Amino acid sequence: MKFSLKLLLCTMIVMALAFGFSGFYFVNYVFETSLDREIKQALDESSILRFAFETAALNVPAKYDVLQDHTVEQIASNLETGGHDTSRMLRVSDEHKNVLYISSGFDAEGGILEQTDENTRTYRVIRREDRYYIQTGMTVNALDRILYLETMKDVSEVFRERALGFSVYRRVTIIMLILGTVIMHLIASFLSKPIRLLTKATKRMSAGDYSYRARQVSNDELGQLTMDFNLMANVLEENISKLEEEIQAREDFVAAFAHELKTPLTAIIGYADMLRSRKLDEEKSFMSANYIYTEGKRLEAMSLRLLEIIVTKREKIDVQKVSAEMLFTYLENMFVTNRDMEFHFSYEPGMVWAEANLIKSVLVNLLDNACKASEPGSPIEVTGARLENGYRFSVKDQGVGIPKEEQKNIIKAFYMVDKSRSRSKNGAGLGLALCTQILLLHGSRLEIDSTPGKGSCISFVLPDRGEEE
Repeated sequence: MKFSLKLLLCTMIVMALAFGFSGFYFVNYVFETSLDREIKQALDESSILRFAFETAALNVPAKYDVLQDHTVEQIASNLETGGHDTSRMLRVSDEHKNVLYISSGFDAEGGILEQTDENTRTYRVIRREDRYYIQTGMTVNALDRILYLETMKDVSEVFRERALGFSVYRRVTIIMLILGTVIMHLIASFLSKPIRLLTKATKRMSAGDYSYRARQVSNDELGQLTMDFNLMANVLEENISKLEEEIQAREDFVAAFAHELKTPLTAIIGYADMLRSRKLDEEKSFMSANYIYTEGKRLEAMSLRLLEIIVTKREKIDVQKVSAEMLFTYLENMFVTNRDMEFHFSYEPGMVWAEANLIKSVLVNLLDNACKASEPGSPIEVTGARLENGYRFSVKDQGVGIPKEEQKNIIKAFYMVDKSRSRSKNGAGLGLALCTQILLLHGSRLEIDSTPGKGSCISFVLPDRGEEE
């Protein structure tokens, strides 16, 4: 069942119970008030009749010491016909509760006299056929005789008014419930609108439309829920986008890896087959063996780089204080004597927080890339500078440079701006990807400033850490 229908049903049940109990209480209250008024009036009339009876008895001629029965009948008859109330009915009984006089239609039982004495007035409400009466009973002291006077007053109108009140209230209740149902249906639909919009949004998102958002139509708790749902949807969409990008990156990685394997393996297999299938002169044999050796070394370097990337993604590092001078001395010894380049080293002394071997690998990769991007004899500047909160390493060349749109992609594995130039120098596009992972472990990142045709400057900052670390 829909939430709006549940809300409507619960509201109607509460309204029906409220109208039912309140109507029953109200009509009964009016009825009991009217009945109490009729009872009080009937008792007052009985008292008046008793006084009239006793007064009439005193006016009887004194030729009898005791009031005679026929005199009692005559007084009772006069009282019945002498009043303005034509519905008055009387019954007079003697000391032994034998009936002396009874009005026509007075058919009530005499049980009320059992509880009546000189000091007690009694009454009861009785029903005869489809009419209701108030029967009263009291004693009358007339000339030393104790008589019993009973009256019956028709109060059927009070009961008819109660029945009419219940009938009218039922009709009013039904009309109010019908109007209330219509109004509450509109209110429930309005209140549950945010829920319907959220349901629609979840269905759209489950169908793959992650950009769809629920419309906020209120500022209450449901409106806050809609806002939170949209925030969750934004985060979900971002995570899905990242996952899709990661999946695409893995697919590109596999494709690039397969392609990078294909080229050296093709050369190795081709030259090996040439050596195996025919007899070559010494020069061609040397050239074939050299190609096989060169491509084999490139495969070896590529596999080692891949292994290093995987290891740096899975391991934590133990950083220590390292002398910047020691790092630059290592670079000078490695490159100056082995490279046909013009190196310029300039650095400020100081200590850096790093894992020495990993940072050496980063610097070697950056210098190696600078050499590959430059022509022989071109100047390459390697600098180090102390900053307020860290130490900056920079490698600057005057090589081919990197286009702006390519700078965010060169840190991806196997990505190469100029594939032919990189392969000619045994590059596989893994160096900067490895540098990125190593610097990430050190809380740093590569900063690339490059202009095509004018060269590049790639730098990174190793942040300082507290002495307690």
